[in-house]
Amino acid sequence: MILDIGYPYAYPILTWYSCIDKLTQIELIKALQAMDALGMYVIRRQNLRTAFAHESEKTFSEGLARMVGAGLLVSAARGVYVHEAAKSRDSWTIEHVAIALRPADLSYVSLESALSEYGVISQIPVGRITVMTTGRSGEFMTPYGTIEFTHTDRAPAGLRKAINRVDGRPLRVAKVETALRDLRRVGRNLHLVDMAEFEEVLAESMDGGQVGGDQPRGAPSTYPFDRPRP
Repeated sequence: MILDIGYPYAYPILTWYSCIDKLTQIELIKALQAMDALGMYVIRRQNLRTAFAHESEKTFSEGLARMVGAGLLVSAARGVYVHEAAKSRDSWTIEHVAIALRPADLSYVSLESALSEYGVISQIPVGRITVMTTGRSGEFMTPYGTIEFTHTDRAPAGLRKAINRVDGRPLRVAKVETALRDLRRVGRNLHLVDMAEFEEVLAESMDGGQVGGDQPRGAPSTYPFDRPRP
């Protein structure tokens, strides 16, 4: 879970940890433990900064750098950190990181990643997750794999009917027809799509197989690159 103040997650900002003189490793560890107790292990820098609002920027930056250097935090992307030792850590780290990178936007797994989960595309993305977002397009190489954001102009209200929420999974997942439509809209390669398999999965979804947030066929319970690469 992510400590964030933007849509779609809103949690109370932790403000009770600050020291007077020097931000020590102990204070930061205590703050991380408090967040962990709330189920938060992917943390945006600005939210951690809020927890130490009384510290100078120099003191805070130095303390954060020491945490990363000691291996207590992993820098997943600019301004996004992962508490590796958190008890609340699950197997969806890269999706949590994706949400932290686009906290104010609606994002969902689609394109090749979603289609491979449904089993209608022969190419399985390795070390990469393809995400549609109402935010900016961009590609982020993280220790947990590459996150590829592709912008969509569709309104969030309309998108909610085109995607599924999967229990325990941070990101929503495009319905199979949405994933294929996204693939066409952004001009991606279609020759790897097995249309016969697509029609079969679509028929199953019409019978209720995917409606209401059921997990796509072949959806990973974890990512093979969930742990940081050496």
